[in-house]
Amino acid sequence: MQADRDFPPSSVAGVLLTHGAGGGADQHTLVALDEGLDMPVRRIEFGYRREGRRFPDRAPRLIETVRAETEAFASDLGTTTARLVLGGRSMGGRMCSMAVAEGLPAAGLALLSYPLHPPGKPDKLRVEHFGGIEVPTLFVSGDRDPFGTPEEFANHLGAIPGSVTVHWLEGQGHNPKPKFDTEIVVALGAFLDAL
Repeated sequence: MQADRDFPPSSVAGVLLTHGAGGGADQHTLVALDEGLDMPVRRIEFGYRREGRRFPDRAPRLIETVRAETEAFASDLGTTTARLVLGGRSMGGRMCSMAVAEGLPAAGLALLSYPLHPPGKPDKLRVEHFGGIEVPTLFVSGDRDPFGTPEEFANHLGAIPGSVTVHWLEGQGHNPKPKFDTEIVVALGAFLDAL
């Protein structure tokens, strides 16, 4: 977060961003969002990355990290978690969505390259918590992502009670190229403006 910028008044006080299983908080899209959004942004590292481990912790520990980091960010901003948008890439975004479905108050979710299922395993869906997501949710994914096709998303997003916005990145897979970062910043900016 850059403290020297003047941020406009908004119902959203900030954005907390998480990384994917194999990446970190310095992933190019997360950095672009941090630099491009006109509000406070906090990029977090999960404990396994800080400790130099390659493989993520189990979901309950990751969700607890999301909860603790969200509460700390809200406290630092002098607000509540209900004024924060939570999200991030792939696994990190999924953990944020699970935390919110379990009751963590948030203004919305921004899920980048959401892993609807593992590649080549469309029967192993990661949608069981969708019915608990009651906040506005933005999905941004490549239309060639092996973790979920536009058709597969269309079949499952109706389970989310909150409003859903989907933005497809043309010709991109699970890791959109850096040249798409500006498009992602614009999509998330428009989502935030609408909250």
